[in-house]
Amino acid sequence: MSAPISVLLVDDHTLVRQGVRAFLETQPDIRVVGEAAQGSEAVALCDELRPQVVLMDLVMPGMNGVEATREIKAAHPSTQIIILTSFLEDEHLVPAVRSGALSYLLKDVSASELGDAVRKAARGEAVLHPQVTKLVLQVLRGDDGNGDDPLRELSEREIEVLRLIAEGCNNCEIARQLFISEKTVKSHVSSVLAKLNLSDRTQAAVFAWRSGFMQDNLKSS
Repeated sequence: MSAPISVLLVDDHTLVRQGVRAFLETQPDIRVVGEAAQGSEAVALCDELRPQVVLMDLVMPGMNGVEATREIKAAHPSTQIIILTSFLEDEHLVPAVRSGALSYLLKDVSASELGDAVRKAARGEAVLHPQVTKLVLQVLRGDDGNGDDPLRELSEREIEVLRLIAEGCNNCEIARQLFISEKTVKSHVSSVLAKLNLSDRTQAAVFAWRSGFMQDNLKSS
């Protein structure tokens, strides 16, 4: 039997943490390893406890959930963060998505749905509140409302790298196909992610397919 999924709870309301903990502790495959009442405390506990999943509130005194998420993902990329909040406004959601959060749920989520979201997060699978999905896709496409095409920022070589990422190629395979070194591939991948405001290869692949980029490539090939 595999070890339980380790979870850190982050919320400035004690009653919320107690309620979430009470449910999660009924799940044999999930273990709450710690609690934090603010972002800076969450960052420190992640360094100490290395949880697999963090349930993160957004609005807290001091360091907020977006800042904490950004710092945690920078230090511990494998830690998956689920935003659990009462806020659905763009001003909260867009920064949260860009910070590297995997999932976004509202606090009206059912206990069973929350448990499933934790299990999926441990596998790297995202769960989004239905009202959030459309806006997340806009963020992944780089649509900030001014009609600019983020792909215009990419060089021809970076376009090729994005296409191969979307096809599921790893760095070694990309290097072999483009006749360049793996070090150069890593540099191109980092540049692609930065220019598209994405946090990882998975988001790059999602962007490539959902923006129509890959479909356009298939038509032209």
